[in-house]
Amino acid sequence: MTSPGVLAAIGNTPLVELTRLKPAGAARILVKLESANPTGSMKDRVARAMVEGAVAAGHLKPGDTVVEYTAGTTGISLALVCAALGFKAHFVFSDAFSPEKRLTMRAYGATVTDVASDNGRITERLIKAMIATAAELGLRPGHWYCDQLTNRDGEAGYHAFGEELWAQSGARVDAFVQAVGTAHSIHGSAHALRAHNPRLEVIAVEPAESAVLSGGQPGAHSIDGIGIGFVPPLWRRADVDAIATVPTAEAQAMARRLAREEGIFAGTSTGANLVAALAVARRLGEGATVATIAVDSGLRYLSTELFRA
Repeated sequence: MTSPGVLAAIGNTPLVELTRLKPAGAARILVKLESANPTGSMKDRVARAMVEGAVAAGHLKPGDTVVEYTAGTTGISLALVCAALGFKAHFVFSDAFSPEKRLTMRAYGATVTDVASDNGRITERLIKAMIATAAELGLRPGHWYCDQLTNRDGEAGYHAFGEELWAQSGARVDAFVQAVGTAHSIHGSAHALRAHNPRLEVIAVEPAESAVLSGGQPGAHSIDGIGIGFVPPLWRRADVDAIATVPTAEAQAMARRLAREEGIFAGTSTGANLVAALAVARRLGEGATVATIAVDSGLRYLSTELFRA
């Protein structure tokens, strides 16, 4: 049965069990393939939730422009939603992120304004400059600044994700591992999973080079979409049991291994998720289930250092 419009295709993504990367004696490791969403990313879920929330609240009217700062993935998803619902889109981006993302946002009809990085590095200064630029653009008439970092509609976009994961896992998830950017996905998914398993262990992942959630100093790294260099406004430390720090090089190496050994083609943040998930699986051992997310498709990173090795 078909449903009207591309937004109906968001969600109900496949769940797969790792077969070759899992060490002997480790827990079962499940990976939700969010690359099966229309734009190839989990961010389709949050983009739809935020835009539909703005429409319901009267913040967005026909012909208006959605404004956001983005490392590209959220921008692509917002561009999809805007195209499907008839809104314009204007995003603030940077050369620190893959050029495929810029081209994809433009393909959906978005306008892209760039903020230059320091030699392609993702830093706190860059992110804050992008945010300030987006906020200024959002003051224009007929423009709505999505402001994903403080937009509380975003978390609800992942409640369905958690419900899907629980059902597909056979009603068994002992630990959930997810990298943190805005914190929408880890909190929204865990909220739904904990309704089924109150003892669920939730592990956040951040770049080792910028481990601010762990109390460290901000630094430069190359894991797109996470590690913004400061604590996200909607982050709730009390809802997370542990924080894993993963170096960029290890995340990249794991993303390559995922493609070559499991046939899962994804980006660096997914690699970081798997580095952490494997550690949790070793600790919990056989009989337990660890779940994580393949955040997006590796197709977005073909021109970057990730797949040049």
